[in-house]
Amino acid sequence: MTETAVCIDSFTAIKALWEVRIQKINEELRKEKEFGQKAAGRLTLVWEERVSLAKLKEKVVTEDGRIILKIEHEEWQTLPSCLLKLNHLQEWQLHRTGLVKIPQFIGRFENLIVLDLSRNAIAELPREIGQLSHLQELILSYNKIKFVPKELSNCVSLERLELAVNRDICDLPHQLSNLKKLYHLDLSMNQFTTFPSVILDMPNLEWLDMGSNKLKEIPGNIDRVESLHTLWLQRNEITHLPEAIRNLHNLSTLVLSNNKLQDIPDCMKDMANLRFVNFRDNPLKLQVTLPPCKNAEEEEERELYGVQFMHAYIQESLSRKENMENDILAADTAINKTAEQKVGGRGTSLYR
Repeated sequence: MTETAVCIDSFTAIKALWEVRIQKINEELRKEKEFGQKAAGRLTLVWEERVSLAKLKEKVVTEDGRIILKIEHEEWQTLPSCLLKLNHLQEWQLHRTGLVKIPQFIGRFENLIVLDLSRNAIAELPREIGQLSHLQELILSYNKIKFVPKELSNCVSLERLELAVNRDICDLPHQLSNLKKLYHLDLSMNQFTTFPSVILDMPNLEWLDMGSNKLKEIPGNIDRVESLHTLWLQRNEITHLPEAIRNLHNLSTLVLSNNKLQDIPDCMKDMANLRFVNFRDNPLKLQVTLPPCKNAEEEEERELYGVQFMHAYIQESLSRKENMENDILAADTAINKTAEQKVGGRGTSLYR
């Protein structure tokens, strides 16, 4: 019995030892397999990055001494991190690529002067965009952006900002007043119901497009934007123009078609620098007919609802006001005369 028990114990010990060894070998094989898979994955990733980088390099061109990444009509929903190896780029032109996100590493492209990502599917601007202190043009029209981050105000060299046709932007952060060099701003086809107050703090702004929004009025202190020479406000819900508009002495282009204007203020007759206006498709009170053109050339040059129409409208408006005042004066005179006669008549009667 003792010898049998010893044999059984020995067998059990040997079996346990082999099981431990087998387990250890399996563990080592598993680790080797995982390591191989990771190595293969890393190798694949490196290879993919090399392919992507090579593909990106093919899209780099030099125009007017500027190094530009130019991609159009290709599928680039995201941008690979290997793009950082091209951080000497001065301009991005990525159009119709389906890009859904601006990478957070955008801030490391310190040499960027122009960032043109129009006609994509970008939903938001990363805060890191504020690190682009040399950026002069930011063009993000035809995307899906809803908010503009306050960090954009750190792009102190920005001269041109285009956010047209994002459809959901309804305000701008007040910090954008730091953009002292901004002269061109396009906010058309969004959801603005009022002028963003920050616009009034942009004295160097020259060109503003807020067409196709839901604006109901122009602010009464619009003349604070004293450098403005072009103002597009078509397709809004504006009902009247403020007197302060006469103080925009540099304004040469004013587009107000498709609004709810019922009148043109008399003060606009003094806007000597105004060269192009458009009042088409407004429910104006007065029907004004322009004098016939002298020749075909004059007919070609004349805008039906332009400057000549504006002056004719104001002249007609002033003429009617004058006639109305004269009629009121005549009526008052007649009433006073009648009253004097009645008083005089009663006085005579009493005297008698």
